[in-house]
Amino acid sequence: MRDPQGFALDTLAIHAGQSPDPSSGAVMTPIVLASTFVQDGPGVHQGYDYSRAGNPTRTALEGCLAALEGAKHGITFGSGCAATTAVLLTLKTGDHVVCGDDVYGGTFRIFDKVMKQWGLSSTSLDMSDPAKVAAAIKPNTRLIWLETPSNPMLKIFDIAAIADVAKKAGVMLAVDNTFATPMLQRPLDLGATMSVHSTTKYLNGHSDVVGGAVLTSDDALAERLHFLQKSVGGVPSPFDCYMVLRGLKTLGVRMRQHVEGARGIAEFLSKHEQVKRVYYPGLAGHPGHAVGARQMRGPGGMISFELDGGLQAASAFLKALEIFACAESLGGVESLAEHPAIMTHASLPAEARAALGIGDGLIRLSVGIEDASDLRKDLETGFAAARAR
Repeated sequence: MRDPQGFALDTLAIHAGQSPDPSSGAVMTPIVLASTFVQDGPGVHQGYDYSRAGNPTRTALEGCLAALEGAKHGITFGSGCAATTAVLLTLKTGDHVVCGDDVYGGTFRIFDKVMKQWGLSSTSLDMSDPAKVAAAIKPNTRLIWLETPSNPMLKIFDIAAIADVAKKAGVMLAVDNTFATPMLQRPLDLGATMSVHSTTKYLNGHSDVVGGAVLTSDDALAERLHFLQKSVGGVPSPFDCYMVLRGLKTLGVRMRQHVEGARGIAEFLSKHEQVKRVYYPGLAGHPGHAVGARQMRGPGGMISFELDGGLQAASAFLKALEIFACAESLGGVESLAEHPAIMTHASLPAEARAALGIGDGLIRLSVGIEDASDLRKDLETGFAAARAR
């Protein structure tokens, strides 16, 4: 798939938003650490006055991300949660949001524990049926928020169909595209108003940065988000922007390797006697397989599965792993394994977790780019420990 300008995504990841430094010819974007910038006179400057409002390294990152998502505007933040909060701050007291029922625990926490106290209400539902999304819209609904693939149950929602619902209702559609990245899925091409990312994950890819971004072609929305970025102040540091830019240069090759590894691991897990169920959009039996194949260029590198034996088995499994690190987060070159009910989704009420299928035996894998045979051996070590508990 090629950008409207004619450049492929792998090329954009390396070059978009970045030109050689005019002062030195440096190929790599400089890290501009200045907090303030000289002005020739009051209000007469070269585009930057104070680094919270704008920074050259941040501008380069925002331009690259926007190009990858096919967006006109990129607005970056100090974390994915800061990006999510900024989107919600474009709304006002009394507004309503329709939200997917399976979202990152931090997203749920923002909706339920932060924004609710300011009079922003939300309705959570399974968005597998776009008609149910349409039925959930109220007169005061201003936003539809979804993740696809979702976290941690890897549900797939039809972005184009839900975008049509949003358009008919006159509301915005925000798609958290963290799991897929623009290499596998571009929500704006499918009708979404904005694509939201935790740049902490695949975009950076090396587990050494925390950041977030919102990409959109809506001029008024972008202006509002830039205002919030400057006014609320949840901005990324220039160094973190540089690190994400560096990570983006290998995004294409990394995502292809993540997908290849995850496909094999998912097939392996689906045939394992200790596994009750595997959640991976690349498997033909996944409920969202057909929709995913239509709107994605690959099913991604995330897998969840239900281990037989409950919490004790899951704990023994995770403790025995050597290559897979038992840790939160995802999307790095190294493989990670975690227990959603205790770790990433502990903020969800127990009844909500149960309704989604986030039980004591559920394990989420972020498949890295290590050798696939070594990863399978490591998982077998975990299964052996679960049997022997």
